Amino acid sequence: MDSIFDIFLVATPGLEEPLAAEVRALGWEPALQPGGVTIRGGWPDVWAANLRLRGATRVLARFGGFRAMHLAQLDKRARKFPWAEVLRADVPVKVETVSRASKIYHAGAATQRIERAIAETLGAPLGGEGAVVVKARIEDDLVTFSVDTTGESLHKRGHKEAVAKAPMRETMAAMFLRQMGFDPAQPVPVLDPMCGSGTFVIEAAEMAAGLAPGRSRSFAFQQLATFDPDAWEALRAPAPVREVTPIFLGSDRDAGAVRMSRANAERAGVAAFTSFETHPIADLQRPDGAPGIVIVNPPYGARIGNKGPLFGLHGAMGEVFRSRFSGWRVGMVTSEAGLAKATGLPWQAPGPIVAHGGLKVRLWQTGALP
Repeated sequence: MDSIFDIFLVATPGLEEPLAAEVRALGWEPALQPGGVTIRGGWPDVWAANLRLRGATRVLARFGGFRAMHLAQLDKRARKFPWAEVLRADVPVKVETVSRASKIYHAGAATQRIERAIAETLGAPLGGEGAVVVKARIEDDLVTFSVDTTGESLHKRGHKEAVAKAPMRETMAAMFLRQMGFDPAQPVPVLDPMCGSGTFVIEAAEMAAGLAPGRSRSFAFQQLATFDPDAWEALRAPAPVREVTPIFLGSDRDAGAVRMSRANAERAGVAAFTSFETHPIADLQRPDGAPGIVIVNPPYGARIGNKGPLFGLHGAMGEVFRSRFSGWRVGMVTSEAGLAKATGLPWQAPGPIVAHGGLKVRLWQTGALP
C-alpha cells in the first residue's frame, strides 16, 4: 500500500469541530466530515493519533480498495489484494461491510467473500478473541478497505477502574474542556462540584501535565504487519511531566465517588495535581487564587430518578455559582434545556447536540460571571 494514505479519526457525533481543532494543534491538517476528521499520513501518524488524541474515539487506516460490480468480481479482486502488507497470518481477522448505492447491495454476502479471500490467500483465522477488524465500505461500486487500528474505544485510557453511575466519557470530557477554551499550555483552575469518578478533573490535569492519553494501554495496530515495535517505543517514550500547580479540583456529596476519583487520579499519575473533597454543592466554596472554569455534568433525570427535584437542585447550584464564583466561567452538560435555565445563569447559545449514551446532550456555558 502507499506510504501515505487517508486516516479517519472517529469523533463522538457532535464533537467533530473540537476534534478538528485538537488535530490541528498537534500538527496535522484535518478535513472535517460527518462523524469525524480525515488526515493524510503514514503508519507513524496512525500510532501517534492513537497515543495522543484526546477527542477521537477510534482511528481507522484506509489502506486500499478496488472497483467491483458484482460478487464474483469482488471475490476475484479480493483474492489478488495484498492483504499481507497490512494483516498478519497469525492474527484473527473479522470483516464488517456496509454497502450504499452499489450493485453489490448485500453486505452479508460481500463480507463472506472478503473473509474467505483473506482466510484462503493469507491464511489468517477468522473471528474470535482479539480479532483485527477490517471495515469494507462499498459506495458507488468502489470497495474501500479500512482497518481499525484502535481496538477498545479510545475513551478507555487504561488507568480508570472505578466509574460512577452515569459516567462522562473521557473523550467527551476533553472536548467539552476544549470548547470552554481550556488551554493546556496556560491552564486555569478547573472545578467539578459533582465529580463522580473524576473524569473532568483528571482530563484537565493530564492535559496540563502533558501526559499522552494512550500511554497506559495497548492498541490493535500492534497486531498488524505494519507495526514497528522499536519505532513505537521511541514514539511513546514519556516526555517530562510539566510542572503543574494543583488547581484541578473535584467534590461530590457521595464519599464513595470521591474515593473513586482519588483512586483514578492516583492510577493516572495526577494525584499530585488534583484534589477531591466530600461535601454537597451547597457547601462549595470558591478556591483561592485566580478564577477558572467550573464544569459539571449533573443528573438529567433521564437515567437517574425523575426530573421533579432536579429543578430545585439546579436552582440552588446556580445560586452558589452566581454568589461565590465571580469571574469564573461555568459549563454544564445536560440533555434538558429547562434544567439549564433553572440555574438562572447567563448562558450563551448552547453548543451542538452530542450523542451520549442514547441521550442528546449539549454544553451550556457562560462568560465570566459578574
